[in-house]
Amino acid sequence: MKPKKDLIRIVRNKEGDVFVDPTGKKNGRGAYLSSDRNVIEKARKTGILSRQLNAEIDMTIFDELMKIVENDEK
Repeated sequence: MKPKKDLIRIVRNKEGDVFVDPTGKKNGRGAYLSSDRNVIEKARKTGILSRQLNAEIDMTIFDELMKIVENDEK
């Protein structure tokens, strides 16, 4: 278990759109990933987000997650 502030939320809304939710308050089915490069890479390789959100995850989502982690490290 990690504090919510150390996690990044990814959401699938009713229309099926998948996006990163930095506020953690958007409506829709959410999944959380740790703000860790290794965790994001593992999620990309295993397809766990696709299964959790029951939606196709565009690779740009993972790029966006990596940018968020890079900015947090600065």
